[in-house]
Amino acid sequence: MNKKESIKSVCDQKNFEEIFNKHSQTLRNYIYYKCGNTQQAEDIVQESYIKLWDNCAKIIFEKSKSFLYTVANNRFFNEVAHKKVILNHQKRTPSLDKTNETPEFILEEKEFYHKLKKTIADLPEKQRQVFLLSRIDKKKYTEIAEIAGISVKAVEKRMSKALLTLKEKIGNV
Repeated sequence: MNKKESIKSVCDQKNFEEIFNKHSQTLRNYIYYKCGNTQQAEDIVQESYIKLWDNCAKIIFEKSKSFLYTVANNRFFNEVAHKKVILNHQKRTPSLDKTNETPEFILEEKEFYHKLKKTIADLPEKQRQVFLLSRIDKKKYTEIAEIAGISVKAVEKRMSKALLTLKEKIGNV
């Protein structure tokens, strides 16, 4: 028998099935003991065998078990690392639908917001324009004066009147 005939190829379907039948159950158990989740363990084992098949021409038959365990182990650690990233991200960014505020506070906040919107809408047009350019668009008085075609003093006066109106209708918050 020459050397070519004695070397088993992982790419041969019978040899691949032999590897699968011989190692899949113990590999699944090994990963299950690490993660404690049967479905996750089965998924990792399946992905390991897919990677073995994709790289079958590069893998020596005798090294296939080692390859499978290495791939499965790495895949498991990658999933753990990914979960850590997700958890850290969730800790840093507060959930939008979760709040520490009481329902009364949330209701008062909504009522205030609607009252503010209505009061701003009821401002005379020139005051509303100056107020929104200043507070929403963050424009400086000189920029507002250029946009509206008026003096900086006129901008200051309109802003002052707008703030007085808001204070009267909404009160100090």
